Amino acid sequence: MKTIGLIGGMSWESSKLYYEFLNTKAKDILGGSHSAKCIMVSVDFADIERLTFKGDWDAIGKLMKQAAQQLERAGADIILLCTNTIHLVSHYISENVSIPFMHIATTTGVTIKKMGLKKVALLGTKFIMEKDFYTKTLMNDFGLEILTPDADKRQVVHDIIYNELVKGQFTNASKQQIIRIIKALEDQGAQGVILGCTELPILISKTDVDIPIFDTGKIHAYNAIEWSLEDSCAELPE
Repeated sequence: MKTIGLIGGMSWESSKLYYEFLNTKAKDILGGSHSAKCIMVSVDFADIERLTFKGDWDAIGKLMKQAAQQLERAGADIILLCTNTIHLVSHYISENVSIPFMHIATTTGVTIKKMGLKKVALLGTKFIMEKDFYTKTLMNDFGLEILTPDADKRQVVHDIIYNELVKGQFTNASKQQIIRIIKALEDQGAQGVILGCTELPILISKTDVDIPIFDTGKIHAYNAIEWSLEDSCAELPE
């Protein structure tokens, strides 16, 4: 088994789930008392949040580069960035380490393609829904049509994430708002919904909506475990 390197803390609410997902999947595959081999570097989310709202993505990228290099020096064989939004600067990781980097949008796209879906909704921060660094992977590499809410609803989702979810607040009122937004996207033809914020699956489960949900953090972690158990020639999902 290879060692999985995790850049966490964005937020720690979802990063703790990565640890659970990795170990649960390792036990499911290997049985017995097996668990995952992993290392985590966890950042202070307050710093990331401040820089995000300043629009200082270069500074965030440099922090990600530093964390990734720490993981490589510590013996990680692969790196996962345990957040969707900060993949905007994932090139600071992939271009500055010699070990593989597993992109969360790629693992999500592989999973959706296997299910044969063509049109899916995407929820996350405004950065995820409005910039193309995430959607272009899903569209160009997997031929998916991506639906996002209108501007007002994008702001609602964004505010719920930053004002509540990353602070560990999960209310029924916000849950119902997200469910209504997903239903509206389903009415527009969405065959599934990507929860493109790693905290959203804590709020919304598959029993809350009528279409499949894609828990990006769980998909990411499960793919990492499968990769870690393959031979040294194994390639990342394409």
